[in-house]
Amino acid sequence: MSHPIYKPTQLALLLCSGILLTSLVACSTAPTANKPAPAAPTSTQNGYSSTSALVNPSVIAQPELLMQRLSWGINPSSAQVLKAIGPAAYVQQQLQLAPMTGPGMPKAIQDQIAAMQISQKDMVTIAMELEQMRQANDDANAKEESRKAYREQLNRLDKESQSRAILRAIYSPQQLQEQMCWFWFNHFNVFQGKANIRAMLGDYEDKAIRPHALGHFRELLDATSHHPAMLRYLDNEQNAINHPNENYAREIMELHSMGVDGGYTQRDVQELARILTGVGFNMKNDGPPKLGQFQDQYVRRGLFEFNPRRHDYGTKVFLGHTIKGRGLGELNEALDILATHPSTAHFVSKKLAMFFVSDTPSTALVDSMAQTYLATNGDIKAILLTMFNSDEFAKSLGHQFKDPQHYVFSSLRLAYDDRAILNTGPVINWLSRLGQPRYGKLTPDGYSLSSSAWDSPGQMTTRFEIAKTIGNGSAGLFKSDSGNEVAGFPKLSNALYFDYWQKSLSANTLKTLDQANSPQEWNTLLLASPEMMNR
Repeated sequence: MSHPIYKPTQLALLLCSGILLTSLVACSTAPTANKPAPAAPTSTQNGYSSTSALVNPSVIAQPELLMQRLSWGINPSSAQVLKAIGPAAYVQQQLQLAPMTGPGMPKAIQDQIAAMQISQKDMVTIAMELEQMRQANDDANAKEESRKAYREQLNRLDKESQSRAILRAIYSPQQLQEQMCWFWFNHFNVFQGKANIRAMLGDYEDKAIRPHALGHFRELLDATSHHPAMLRYLDNEQNAINHPNENYAREIMELHSMGVDGGYTQRDVQELARILTGVGFNMKNDGPPKLGQFQDQYVRRGLFEFNPRRHDYGTKVFLGHTIKGRGLGELNEALDILATHPSTAHFVSKKLAMFFVSDTPSTALVDSMAQTYLATNGDIKAILLTMFNSDEFAKSLGHQFKDPQHYVFSSLRLAYDDRAILNTGPVINWLSRLGQPRYGKLTPDGYSLSSSAWDSPGQMTTRFEIAKTIGNGSAGLFKSDSGNEVAGFPKLSNALYFDYWQKSLSANTLKTLDQANSPQEWNTLLLASPEMMNR
């Protein structure tokens, strides 16, 4: 997401605040930092090759910018850890290749998450209880009441899932994992507004995405293809012999693995749809059906169900491979083929490079990452390290435009460090206003990784308004359920500012900050500065 800093026309729209127009417009012509990035090493074309450690000196020489890129934003506590252990060790810890240093997630945040229904009950229990609520229609009045209760419970589950993800993003010391959880959720997107998917959201992210976010890509393909949230979202519950539904099969190939230009044909989509027949879920709390000769083929794990009576047992030819009809095992064979395909290696590598480097990563970088993918059977840690050690990654640090979630989360991390917010409602609202609500993307392609999707004048105006709300301490983030609110004024003129931010800000931004008339204005201008829009 490489992006220039504010354009004058965009900054003019921020004038609704009436703050220092002249200085802000001057800021639009300044570089994003006083000092250029270190010169790239010349030992190889694409940096220092390593899939086990960070070794590129041009990356190591930019520790704070590296943290900005790998995390949801630098804050005082994480900066102290970085200073103590150094960038190479920081990367090892973020990749979970070494034990973590420093404090864990604040206990107050852990307690908030533990109190959520999605943390206390498993998905099967939640979904079954909701199904009973939906069916509670004994009379007209009870029917309407049950519908209302059903909707309210779905909305509560959605808010809990969003809140848990937001709290983890802001406070977890495993910042790279939190970014990867979001990246993979967006890659394997499901929409919360369809049917009862809100009952499955928390489990989908926690069980299908999170455990594999830094694992192997094949694990993600497997976990998402067996989760009822995905199967419901892409209609595979309707896919049966003599009544095929190709929706999920098409999206697995186009969006999840090979990419639209991956070299597959419509015939391959049809064959994969045949392989997927009978793969669905069951919302009934009953025993296995009587299936006669197919009884031993039946599979039920939680809500997931493979019903052999709905499966096409004919032989399939998928991407040139002959797959004999044998039930659910066909899907595992198809996923193996997809996960090891060169097109998948290239497609996944390019998306990772777009997320972490720029809108248009070079062919050389993507090819290098794809080679690592194929050599390591899709080891995500190794692929990331290949990218982190590239010269292209080093040159991009500090120049990648933030999408809405990166902007909001980085602002909150900078403003409040480890201080526990009590109310995520404003954060949920900000993300919605910025067009990137968590779990709110209707279509399976997920939110755009391109900066052009997030740099409109309206976006800049809204970001400024959010910066002002946070900078004034008036966001309501510290309002408890009882209605009591603790003062939430952030102190951004702190050690981190003088150790890092002041050195990285342009002369025009520093001049603008010097003209602030109050601490509130100063906070707002820092959070709305051109440098805060990049990572």
